[in-house]
Amino acid sequence: MKVDFQTFFTDLRYKLLISSTPGSSVKETGVTDIEQVSTVLSISQVEAIILLLHYQWSPSKIEDEWFTNEEKVRESAGLLKEPVVDLNDKVNIECGICFDSFLQKDSATVSCGHPYCKTCWTGYVTSKINDGLGCLTVQCPEPSCSAVVGQDMINSVITKEEDKEKYYKYFLKSYIESSQKKIKWCPSPGCEYAVDFGGESENYDVSCLCSYEFCWKCCEDAHRPVDCHTVAKWIFKNNDESENTTWILANTKPCPSCKRQIEKNQGCNHMRCSICKHSFCWACLDPLNNHKSCHNFRGETEVKREMAKKAIDRYMHYYERWVGNQSSRVMAMADLKKLQSVQLVKLSVKHGIRETQLQFTVEAWLQIIECRRVLKWTYAYGYYLPEQESTKKRFFEYLQGEAEVGLERLHHCAELEFKELVNETEYFSKKFEDFRRKLIGLTKVTKTYFENLVKALENGLADVEPNETKSATDSNKRQKLV
Repeated sequence: MKVDFQTFFTDLRYKLLISSTPGSSVKETGVTDIEQVSTVLSISQVEAIILLLHYQWSPSKIEDEWFTNEEKVRESAGLLKEPVVDLNDKVNIECGICFDSFLQKDSATVSCGHPYCKTCWTGYVTSKINDGLGCLTVQCPEPSCSAVVGQDMINSVITKEEDKEKYYKYFLKSYIESSQKKIKWCPSPGCEYAVDFGGESENYDVSCLCSYEFCWKCCEDAHRPVDCHTVAKWIFKNNDESENTTWILANTKPCPSCKRQIEKNQGCNHMRCSICKHSFCWACLDPLNNHKSCHNFRGETEVKREMAKKAIDRYMHYYERWVGNQSSRVMAMADLKKLQSVQLVKLSVKHGIRETQLQFTVEAWLQIIECRRVLKWTYAYGYYLPEQESTKKRFFEYLQGEAEVGLERLHHCAELEFKELVNETEYFSKKFEDFRRKLIGLTKVTKTYFENLVKALENGLADVEPNETKSATDSNKRQKLV
């Protein structure tokens, strides 16, 4: 019997994205596994599904064990070759659950042959579906019978759409979460698609059909060219409460009397605690009634405080720009939707321009969105770049600066200059052509800047190492001469 397995994906609008790059083809790969096992082993698709569920969707493992010992495979999977009950000579059948008598045509069996009425089959299978994932390998209701209920029986006895949908979700879940498949659920909230990484590319950034881009390896937002380890450290740091402690250390001091942490809110060093009313000097913490001066060195406390403040200022520098580029990226995606749904339509109607002639504006915005994503993660990269590697740091900041300036020019042109063009009434044709050439040129240049930046970071800024080594060698020679 042939099962229409396509319904497991199409009815529920599930698809699997094959490959790690946006724009790849989409297909239901589970169908291929079923057809392969069915063809190679010369068994029905119903039996192939039973084997695939039992062997965690590994066709190769099934084939190896099947041709080694078919009987053992059948026994372990609950796939009986011959029924244990013969009903050929019987007209009336007694259901083993409700014990009522039925015509044979009103009853149903699986591979073992134990008969039950269709009503009892429906209740039995439905209860197993409500119990959870175990419904995929539900066995015959007969005690001690190991025969597994096949897909043909499931399809025929499930009557409610919600039960059918629940079963299909369990079915797809078993396929996606199988240890044999390189497939993961899209981590975007509310998305029900799954993504297959496909090939062996070193680029783990993938794009789901819901348009969410994420790293297939760590399931965080797409972060090329920054590696997963750096991203994990950065996200942990952003969520770590220790940053609050560092800020408190850098910006507050304990009152010498009540020991509560207080923040200085005016320029004068004469402080008065708002809690215990104690007056003291902010610089040295001595009481004001006995205070003369505090210019003498008092130990390492202020040095540590200054170092903490410098550390938090450095972190905030990178964090604010990381957040800023993410915010700009989100706004750019919204602007692109508005451009496609409103502004290009308006421009096309007003000036008689075909939408295909305006595709360059869409490509510019797509480039902006991608560049904002890359630029965002370069700030996480820059934060963890060792301070002592000064040559690398300068090279990184140069590449980042060139890319950022190029992106700002492109963003300004695509956003502000386009608005001016839309409102233009005189000499539109000439200004449109000038704008088109400018935007296409900026898009191309900006893309080159960011390709160079991505390539350099993925290579670990290796291009500057020879110069750095040469500088170190020259420095050693000068020291020896001295």
